Amino acid sequence: MQANIQLDDTDARILTALSTDSRRSYADVASEVGLSTAAVHERVKKMVERGVIERFSLSVDPDRVGLRFTAFVAIRNDGGVHCREVAPRLRELPEVLELHSVAGEFDFLAKIRTTHARALEEVLYQIKAIPGVARTTSTVVLNTEFEDRPLKLPGVGEG
Repeated sequence: MQANIQLDDTDARILTALSTDSRRSYADVASEVGLSTAAVHERVKKMVERGVIERFSLSVDPDRVGLRFTAFVAIRNDGGVHCREVAPRLRELPEVLELHSVAGEFDFLAKIRTTHARALEEVLYQIKAIPGVARTTSTVVLNTEFEDRPLKLPGVGEG
């Protein structure tokens, strides 16, 4: 694991601005953070090179594309297969949007989106068929209050 990269306040302000809308022009960000467009471009380039910025992406409204059913699924390994062998198999399932290795009773927590409950049931069958998966426990989301919040680094906009 790479050590934390220290960011100055200006880098943090640039990241905060871009996390709200990564399509913003560097000129727009530059006027917000008090730099030239070229300076913002260079700082973003360096943050990409250092791995601070992994990628630029878009956010899709799941309801508008028919993915109205969300569940969090806790997955327990049976101990016969190492967790590192289970995770790549879970990555192959397009409905698994996030996968977290966790401490406690379960080994993984997956965020799954499907079109409806029956589709979730099919995904659960696929997960349970993966060698090394002992059991799953699902929590169905009734309503999402918020998700995919823009990043706001500590110290940005304070004081």
